[in-house]
Amino acid sequence: MSTVLESTALKDPVTPLRPLGALRILVLRNYITYRHAWKLFLTGFLEPVFYLFSIGIGVGQLVEGFEFNGEPISYAAFVAPGMLAVSAFNGALMDSTFNVFFKLKYDKLYDQMLATPLTTADIARGEITWGQLRGASYSAAFLVVMWAMGLVGSWWAVLALPAALLIGFAFSAVCMALTTWMTSWQDFDKITLAQLPMFLFSATFFPLTVFPGWLQWVVEVTPLYRGVVLCRELTTGSITWASGVSVVYLVVMSLIGLAVVRRRLDTLLLT
Repeated sequence: MSTVLESTALKDPVTPLRPLGALRILVLRNYITYRHAWKLFLTGFLEPVFYLFSIGIGVGQLVEGFEFNGEPISYAAFVAPGMLAVSAFNGALMDSTFNVFFKLKYDKLYDQMLATPLTTADIARGEITWGQLRGASYSAAFLVVMWAMGLVGSWWAVLALPAALLIGFAFSAVCMALTTWMTSWQDFDKITLAQLPMFLFSATFFPLTVFPGWLQWVVEVTPLYRGVVLCRELTTGSITWASGVSVVYLVVMSLIGLAVVRRRLDTLLLT
């Protein structure tokens, strides 16, 4: 438990903190904890970059360009925004599952936090925000790589980073909610079982049109696909109604996940 939380409890053991104040404290605690573990952030960023180099650039030499929303596009420019969405997805997933599970089940960190003026709502917002920031840091660095490689084809790409923030927030909220039902490390096999198909079949490496009609509908309702579509349309400038659908989808997903997390923390820690 960081001295930040302890000093807060000593100053005012009764009055709850304001939401923004509590959020700042929890984000600061995570920053202090992870500032010497920067290599963990580096590996999370490099994974999608390696995929871009090996598949987007390597395989792209064997694939002719094709059309996306009626506009010609290279294979690398098609894959890159998909990997941008995956960067936000990976960062949010890692922090909101493995780390939250350890804090909740083994370190008992959240029990200690509740001995301060912090509430379960503060914990939920703080952890989700930190997971979102981790995913956003991956996405921001990856967006710079895309720009340096000439894979950004529109000024709409300035909105790709806010889009990545929304993707990270949505997955942080939902993944943290799911983590509250886990009872052992073996349960993380279920996370991998969901993560890998979403990564491979969310139109990350090939267009949705290659799937049969019924399977296209299944893919379109998956959350990572909505993130991939949003990032791809922004970086290519081919904005359609699907962008609005993706934003609404991810916002609703975020709010549902946040509400479930708070209720689950109340159940696990206050009863």
